[in-house]
Amino acid sequence: MKLLTAKPGWQIKADVIVIGSGVAGLTTALNVRAKNLSVLLVTKSYIDEGSTKWAQGGIAAALGPGDSPEQHKQDTLNAGAGLCELSAVDVLVSEGPEAVRKLIARGAVFDKSETGEIALTREGGHLRNRILHAGGDATGAEVSRALLAAVKQDSGIEIIEHALVIDLLKNHADQACGVTLHVIGEGSRDGVGQALARAVVIATGGLGQVYAQTTNPAVSTGDGVALAIRAGALISDVEFIQFHPTVLYKDLAHRGQQPLISEAVRGEGAFLVNDLRERFMEGKHPQADLAPRDVVAKEIFNQMQSTGKPHVWLDATEIVDFAKRFPTIYQSCKNNGIDPVNDLIPVAPASHYASGGVLVDLNGQSSISNLFVCGESACTGAHGANRLASNSLLEGLVFGARIAEFIADHLANFSEPITEAGNFLLDPKIVIPLQLAMTEGAGVMRNENSLKKTLKTLNELGKLISTEPNIDSWEASNLHILASAIVRSALIRKESRGSHWRSDYPHTDDEFRVHIIGKMNSNGQWQHKTSSVLEKIA
Repeated sequence: MKLLTAKPGWQIKADVIVIGSGVAGLTTALNVRAKNLSVLLVTKSYIDEGSTKWAQGGIAAALGPGDSPEQHKQDTLNAGAGLCELSAVDVLVSEGPEAVRKLIARGAVFDKSETGEIALTREGGHLRNRILHAGGDATGAEVSRALLAAVKQDSGIEIIEHALVIDLLKNHADQACGVTLHVIGEGSRDGVGQALARAVVIATGGLGQVYAQTTNPAVSTGDGVALAIRAGALISDVEFIQFHPTVLYKDLAHRGQQPLISEAVRGEGAFLVNDLRERFMEGKHPQADLAPRDVVAKEIFNQMQSTGKPHVWLDATEIVDFAKRFPTIYQSCKNNGIDPVNDLIPVAPASHYASGGVLVDLNGQSSISNLFVCGESACTGAHGANRLASNSLLEGLVFGARIAEFIADHLANFSEPITEAGNFLLDPKIVIPLQLAMTEGAGVMRNENSLKKTLKTLNELGKLISTEPNIDSWEASNLHILASAIVRSALIRKESRGSHWRSDYPHTDDEFRVHIIGKMNSNGQWQHKTSSVLEKIA
């Protein structure tokens, strides 16, 4: 199954194509280059416009005194609600400290304590101070800056900006051998072209734009995951969409990316209250306001349901030097007429992170040979049913390095792609009703009726065909495929676990301590199965 496009008008080659310029893509590209292989780095907007630079939280790594990978592992498993893959978590926490040290060696500068050591803080779900921050609440921006500086200095990495990747190219052995992409440019690389490679790496980040409100930037339409689905790759755990509990509330008319109020604010002493100024998280979880994100998001949702209000409040007025500690958040609040030093901050949950994605092994290899996936687009099993705070940047660092190592040791030859014409394309008019339907029926709270109603809406929207290939149509088509995958998996999981919460099945059920693995065939039909462990990718 492929998207309708114009005929490719140009061609380019590189040993490895990396799609995405966040921490996962940049780390992979740099490590591939260390193996003396050429890299084509494709990014949808400007190279620094991905989700990484928006990360206000930090990077979790067992670097502090008294901490250990084993303790980091236990916190990750607790947050993952019984669905983490032990082998993936072991890789993440054991290789994490060295990955962070390499990042520092590349020039990343993290906040220091008064004694000159790296300052380590705590976030929800962590029982130790193990979060590295940069610029207070601008960690992602610093990580992106350091990696981009290294990438731009390497002449062996060719960068194509403003390029939307459309579909995977396969050879006669059904192996990945490149991609089609559309470039908004001038001259020979304008419009649709083919990029051929010996390995393709998807690192396109999240799919937050499936929902009406999200912390993700506008480019986060899940293009890489949708591409893999259309190519026949296995996906897993896509029902687990993490809603960040504290996103600055404006009003229901505001769609798209919303300002994030980092968990680190609660880590520094802020707490949640309802309209009666009651601290409603107390007694709900041993860690109260610093409980794992799914727990906090659910309790906020309960408060909103019981009061009929569209938000709760975050009280950060007791934090000393708020503007210095959280300059980005402070400015976001001020821009919206809120002084967090004196005012309560209105907050509500919004789509934040996909814990599932394209099923991969510990080397990032998908079920399609020569197609690798890294970061939020991938499902390694490390996050289980709910990602632990600040494990996402770490995952990109760790698995980006592993993918590069594996590719270098198992490098395929260049091969010619099969020529296949695309015929699937939906009207961009579906986007707003799709986002509203997903938010209402497949958001923080779900049930059988809401999910079936959402799926019915999606099926109706899927009939609105477009015959005009363009970026809006391709993005709309990608969002529709992803929304369908999320809802279908959520219907199968008849329990509440992690970031999947069903009001009609409010308890966790051991029968569903399984991964729901999906695949779409060439006719667009979905197939699902369950597995107690993530399957080995042959």
